[in-house]
Formats: sequence, structure tokens, C-alpha cells
Amino acid sequence: MTTPYPFTAVVGQDDLRLALLLNAVSPQVGGVLVRGEKGTAKSTAVRALSALMPTLNVVSGCRFSCDPGSPDPACPDGPHEPGAGAERPARMVELPVGASEDRLVGALDIERALAEGVKAFEPGLLADAHRGILYVDEVNLLHDHLVDLLLDAAAMGASYVEREGVSVRHAARFLLVGTMNPEEGELRPQLLDRFGLTVEVAASREPDQRVEVVRRRLAYDDGPAAFAARWADEEAAVRARIVAARELLPQVRLGDGALRQIAATCAAFEVDGMRADIVMARTATALAAWAGRTDVLAEDVRQAALLALPHRRRRNPFDAPGLDENKLDETLEQFGDSPDDDSDPDPDGPGGPGGGGGQPTQDGPEGNGDTPAQPEAGDSGEPQPSGAGAGEQSAVRSSEPFRTKVLSVPGLGEGAAGRRSRARTEHGRTIGARRPRGTLTKLHLAATVQAAAPHQRARGRSGPGLVVRRDDLRQAAREGREGNLVLFVVDASGSMAARQRMSAVKGAVLSLLLDAYQRRDKVGLVTFRGKDAQVALPPTSSVDAAAARLESLPTGGRTPLAAGLLKAHEVLRVERLRDPARRALVVVVTDGRATDKGAARSASGRGGGRATGGTEPVALAGRAARLFAAEGVASVVVDCESGPVRLGLAGQLAGELGGTAVALDELRADSIAGLVRDVQGTSRRAA
Repeated sequence: MTTPYPFTAVVGQDDLRLALLLNAVSPQVGGVLVRGEKGTAKSTAVRALSALMPTLNVVSGCRFSCDPGSPDPACPDGPHEPGAGAERPARMVELPVGASEDRLVGALDIERALAEGVKAFEPGLLADAHRGILYVDEVNLLHDHLVDLLLDAAAMGASYVEREGVSVRHAARFLLVGTMNPEEGELRPQLLDRFGLTVEVAASREPDQRVEVVRRRLAYDDGPAAFAARWADEEAAVRARIVAARELLPQVRLGDGALRQIAATCAAFEVDGMRADIVMARTATALAAWAGRTDVLAEDVRQAALLALPHRRRRNPFDAPGLDENKLDETLEQFGDSPDDDSDPDPDGPGGPGGGGGQPTQDGPEGNGDTPAQPEAGDSGEPQPSGAGAGEQSAVRSSEPFRTKVLSVPGLGEGAAGRRSRARTEHGRTIGARRPRGTLTKLHLAATVQAAAPHQRARGRSGPGLVVRRDDLRQAAREGREGNLVLFVVDASGSMAARQRMSAVKGAVLSLLLDAYQRRDKVGLVTFRGKDAQVALPPTSSVDAAAARLESLPTGGRTPLAAGLLKAHEVLRVERLRDPARRALVVVVTDGRATDKGAARSASGRGGGRATGGTEPVALAGRAARLFAAEGVASVVVDCESGPVRLGLAGQLAGELGGTAVALDELRADSIAGLVRDVQGTSRRAA
């Protein structure tokens, strides 16, 4: 067995270590979500925590870790008589991102059902994690159906399994710890709220601290056992302090003054629901116990707010979590007993071994998230061709986002799980059965039994078991939803540069980005203006990054529509090689005008003849659009044309793409035009 890296050997990351230790003291705090860039010791610290957890007393032979002092009367392995049990370390169970539903909650023991004809339950990871730690690395990439099951178990402290003729309920109370890199996509708000505390981590910029990190890691890799032995005394001291804090916890008094500060703080930051108040109260109590006190002070309330509220406060879409510390201090002082209650914590108090005070590190500007994104290098200063209709203008802020129509890809896909288009998936509602192609992954029990039943006499069946051959096995065919690649192609030319109009365009695209975030899509952003097009954001799961690039987008210059379409086509070609199962939805945001051939001339001029005169850029754009139609790529054109005289060029472009045109003011879900169910592909285009 590999020797884990010692918890006390982790350099820095004081807020992360404190949050984990508070949950070890009081599991009722509700777990920790660790957000941060890659390589910041997130997983190392979480895995090291399990070695500090106090040992458990469990009923011997119970697969559900019942406490012998108060066994679960509904335990599937019970009933258990109260009495002495066996002692074992607390478990840390890891939930892989690609885990199946059966592996998480458990399922019918198929082998015993078929061989012995009995219904037996095979426990899953939730049963293994009971009274221990459930760790989800990259929790933001977890499939939605697994997230829903986790939410239910975390809320009820029990897992209910009703499937395949099995009805089982067992206790599932665990410390939920998740780690994630925000660059790879955000977490659903429902799951965010289930984590008691959140911590932002980042690599230190101090050379001395970075040197110490490297030195310790190299020493550990050279001899894990010897390195752990060097930290054994520190580990034992922290373990003893956790035990002492647990024993002191019931004696800690949460006075009316502290409760008033907690309630006022939650109200001041406009958090939804009452869970934040409860988590703050439990966290402040755990902080007092960790410091060896029996009274909760204002400093405990302040630290609890910094850990429990950043991911719960009401904020605009795509704003980073964070708290305004000045506002926090003012609230605590206004509702505190004395102005000195919110002073800095005693260095011998909550900041002891593994402790720390102050706000969790933020990966960006602090405050309420209203600071506008800064332009990317290279976004401004592009030379404009002579005779351009409008010079480059600075970026304008987007209008308020809104709920958009549902845009989905037609047909039935087989891509990654998501919430946009219909797809054959490993998870979802069962719609039938089929013979397995390759390895059997989801057994359709009824269809398998039905296929094997007629042959039992011929196979010489004599006992209660069913004689099953490989040819009898049936795979469950399931239908769910998939996530798509939503590629935005945005016209940033002079014809779109009116500030009020561009603000509305950005607001519409931001709304579609928010929809893509909620539907678990990958997104990409291609912009075109001047004489060329550029990939402002390669396809990514980080919708936040797309929103930031959109906000900093300048406008002006000619309209190389064909170049933008060809650039998008190239992006799709590369992504198709990387992820062939993920279907694409192209969203072109333009008024349809084309006033410059740009880089499309050489690419399109070989296609058989060239258009002449002033219509040449439009003809080149049509030729580029037909590439998408020929490949059956689903597309929609958001028509941004305005004014009393309209040319209808966006509608023509949609026809060339084989897609659908939607007016900018009809994009709202509550518009008179109704709901867009499917984006037309070439297979559904009218003759």
C-alpha cells in the first residue's frame, strides 16, 4: 500500500487545510469544495486528510459500517444487536468521473440472481463511504445523473435504491469533498449549495515557498515511508487535536449575539435559502472547538463567512465567487456586541496546525465580481484597410442576459452526457433492448431472461438457477441527452458597431452562453472583422472564458463573412478528429452583410468560378456556407439586421447553411415566435 503524503507537510494552503480540518472536527459542516488551478495540491491535501480521521467502531461483517452502539434498524445486513464491534480506520472512497450509476448506489447482484434465482443487493460506493469521506476529483465533470444521486444522498443521509426488483434503503452519511479546475467548466448551482465550505487555491508566487514545495515533494518521491516518518509527530499532534475538538464541540455555546451576526451577514450578501445560516453556525462552532474555546466569537463568525458564503452569494452569471471583506466587516461591527469583536484571530486560535485566517485566495480581482474583463492582448490595434466603413471601436458592455429559446441538434446522437440534444446514452430512460455490440455494459434483465427462458428444458435445467448463454444477453438501449459543441461565429465588423446594437448582440450571445453552461456543452468563439477571422476561444468546457472574451471584443472594419465561416469550418474539422462523437451546433451572429473577401478568396476561388462585381464577397460567403450544408452540420443564424430597410441577407445565409434564421429580438424564450425545438439540418431542409 502506497504511503500517503503527510497532511502537515503540505506547504501553505492554510485555508484549504483549515476547511478540511473543520469538517474532520464536525462532519455536519457539510463538506468542502476546493476550486483552483492544476498543480496546487488539491488532491494531495484531500487524500492526506483520511490518515488524520479518528478510527471507527463498526459492526463486524456489516457491509454498511453500522455503529455497534446504535446500529441502523433498517440496515440491509441487519438487524444488529447492540454490542462490541471491530475498530478500523475511516475510509476515503473516490468516485471516478466516469463511474456508473450501479457502481455509485449499488444494484441487484446479477450473478446470484441468474445462478441461484435469489434477489441480493450488491452495495455501491455510497455504502462504502458511510461514516467516512467521499472524494470526487474533477467534480464539475461528473455526469448529471450521478450528481442528482449525490444530492439526494447528501440531503437525506441515506441512499434509496429502487430498481430491477430491488428495494433497498441504507444509511449514507459522509464527508463530501470535491476538487475542480474552474477553467474546465463550472458546477451546477444545486450541487454548489450542497458543499458546506468552499476554498479557492492558487500556487504561491513566493520563490522561497515554491522552493520548499519542490524540496519536500522530491524528498517524498525518493522515500515515501522515510518522509512520512519525519512528520509522524506533527501528524499525531493534529490527530489528537481533532479528537479533543470533537469532544469539546458539544460544550461550545453559540450565543444570540453570534447568531444575530450570522443571520445579518447572510442577509447582507443576499444568499438564497437558509442553508448558509446553518452552515455558518456549524462552522463557527467548529472553529471555536478547534481553538479550544467554548464560546463563539466574532472572529469565528467572520472566518465562517469567508468559507461558507462565497459560492452561495447572489451574483451575476459567470462572476467569480468572492466576498467584499469591507462589507463583511461593516456588517459584523453593526450587529456585534463591540467594535473589537471582529479583530484578527489569535495566532494561537483557529490558525493552529493546519489553520489559517483571512479570505480564501481568489484567482482574480476581489470584490463583488462587477469589474469588467480586460481586453486580451492583440484584440485591439488591428490595422484597418483603407476605405473601411468604420474604424475600430472600444469594447462595449453586454446588455442583461435573458432566458433563450431551446436550440438543439436534430436526430439521435451518441455524444457525451449533457442536457441539449437527444442521444443514445449509457444513462437515461430505457427504451428497449438489443444484442450487445462488443462488451456488455448495461444488462437488460427482463429481455435476457425472456431470451433464455424458452431454452431451459433443452439446456437440461434441473435446479432453481437459470441457464444463460452468452447469446441470451441483452444490452439495455437507453435514451438521454447529450452535450454539444456550440460554436459561436460572431460578426464584429463596422456594420455591427453601433454601441447600442452591439450591446444587444453581446447580451444575446451571453444568454446563449449561459444556456450552454446549463446544458453542459463545450463552447468555442470565432470572430471576424477587418480583413480576417480569428479563433477568439478554442472549444472548451469553460463557458466563463468565452464570456470574458466576448466582453472584451472590440468592433469595427469591413465584414469578411466568408473568412469567418471558413475559420469555423476548420475549427469543426479539428474538433471532429478529437471528439468524433460530439455533434456540433454552429450559431452565426450577423446581419448577413459581406463587404470583404479577406482570407476566403484563395480558399474559395478554387471552387469553380468567381462571382463578379459588388456581390463577390456575398457569393464567397455563400460558397463557404454550403460546406456546412454538405456535411449536415446543424446551424442557426441570429439575424442582427435592423432599420426600416432590410435586405434579408441573414435569411439567405441560413438557407445556404441549411439551417434556421432567428431574429435577434425573437431569441427570448418568452417571445411571440415560441420555442425553437430543433435546428434544421440538411436532412430536414425543404426540397
